[in-house]
Amino acid sequence: MAYTNIVVLTGAGISAESGLGTFRDVDGLWTKYDLNDVCTPEGFARNPQLVFDFYNTRRSHMLEAKANPAHFALAKLEEHLTTKKAEFTLVTQNVDNLHEQAGSKNVVHMHGELTSALCAVCGYRGEWLVDMEPGTACPQCAHEGLIRPDIVWFGEIPYHMERIYDAIARADMFVSIGTSGNVYPAAMFVEEAGRYGAVTVELNLEPSENATAFSQAQYGKASEIVPDWVEKLIS
Repeated sequence: MAYTNIVVLTGAGISAESGLGTFRDVDGLWTKYDLNDVCTPEGFARNPQLVFDFYNTRRSHMLEAKANPAHFALAKLEEHLTTKKAEFTLVTQNVDNLHEQAGSKNVVHMHGELTSALCAVCGYRGEWLVDMEPGTACPQCAHEGLIRPDIVWFGEIPYHMERIYDAIARADMFVSIGTSGNVYPAAMFVEEAGRYGAVTVELNLEPSENATAFSQAQYGKASEIVPDWVEKLIS
């Protein structure tokens, strides 16, 4: 079957082999912090320095990371579908830039980006590759102390939801790669795609919490199973 509109959702599992930690890592960066302190607006209000330290560290790790074969395989798939006049939308829960590094073009960052800053006063959003500090001034409105990582924290609404649901409604294939299946609203995308009649595929290290919602599945390291899946789909 030739698919004309593929939507791919990626999670932390696709970047794990590039050295970027996940929530489940036993001794990773995430285990050193209480998520209520560094991933909520309330935590930022209580201790902005702690939040900046956390994201400054994450940003520095990301800038040293390299895209792995799974990222490159998805970029190859996008290029292939583009030549066939088919649609491809890559929705990622990840805040790293490894998909772009691999060459992906149509990337939707629903949880924000480590390489971006957001101003709470004027709404400025722009590229930010250096450390943030509590007294950092917004480059647009010059207010100090109200610039923050452009990251969707717990309790905040993910970005681009209308665009994502529109893509899912038109998709004839939905693929989830490296996700846990317990982070909402992304965990509901497979059911949404299924209601519209899309073929649903899970590519993961192990079955996710919503694995039974998928019509097809393949398990193993992302750097191995994603390139294999892409090659078979293209051929």
